[in-house]
Amino acid sequence: MGAALRQARAAGRSGEVPVGAVVVAGGRIIGRGANRPVGARDPTAHAEVNALRRAARRVGNYRLGGATLYVTLEPCLMCLGAMVHARIDRLVYGARDPKIGATGLFSRARAARLNHRIEVTSDVRSAECAALLRTFFRARRPPRESLAHRARS
Repeated sequence: MGAALRQARAAGRSGEVPVGAVVVAGGRIIGRGANRPVGARDPTAHAEVNALRRAARRVGNYRLGGATLYVTLEPCLMCLGAMVHARIDRLVYGARDPKIGATGLFSRARAARLNHRIEVTSDVRSAECAALLRTFFRARRPPRESLAHRARS
């Protein structure tokens, strides 16, 4: 998760929402990804997708069976779908995403019809992952007092 956090910090420094991901196989990182939808002008350029793309190129196959994907924020439905197609064995994520996090949709019972199931571990270094996101968004939002003052003006 430390390597994923480093990717998230890099994304934040470049103005992207600070989410980072790494794909690990055989005890080695085979793909790294930082969030880049804004800079790449690509709605699919999530950290997980970027890490999966790099891992697939590195191993020469879009199937990444035996691999674990670590990500700082609970994945959305698109990213989980990409993990299923890549045959990722295990997902480990940090902070929960109550708005678009989709791991609940992929619980073992609900995913019974899928051709591949992913073992999910949540809340790994979640406080650190959530703090990174909170800090990023606080720096971009005006303080509440400023909003109230503007409304009265």
